Amino acid sequence: MDNAQLIQNFYNAFAAGDAEAMVSLYADDIEFQDPAFGPLKGDNAKNMWRMLLKTPGIKITTSNIKADNQTGSADWVAEYTFSLTGRKVINNVHADFIFANGKIIKHTDTFSFWKWASQAFGLKGFLLGWTPLMKNKVRQQALARLNKFRT
Repeated sequence: MDNAQLIQNFYNAFAAGDAEAMVSLYADDIEFQDPAFGPLKGDNAKNMWRMLLKTPGIKITTSNIKADNQTGSADWVAEYTFSLTGRKVINNVHADFIFANGKIIKHTDTFSFWKWASQAFGLKGFLLGWTPLMKNKVRQQALARLNKFRT
């Protein structure tokens, strides 16, 4: 399988709600990072997807998949209801990948945290979503949920 197909399979599994198929495409020592969770490694990164896919009704669309022998990228959109506030979120994400031995070894998602926070938290997110204070608070909450999920 070429790396573009690997990315496509990852997002097909995501859209189908199949976390185990997603994480099977990751190397055991995967390095993941995004604005909400920060850096995660290995099982923590895999468990993040398992936890996130417990959220019902998430819709994923993917575009612009590109890859060569070592790197790849994709754009994807997640549409869901943010569980903490019940607010609708449409998050536009850019993903970068690094591959080795037919697996994803590094996955970095980037998105506008301010735009995400504005949707997820309303006025509070709009006013404070650009601040390190808000970003750190969201990250602490996300990591606490992940730690609780693991146990």
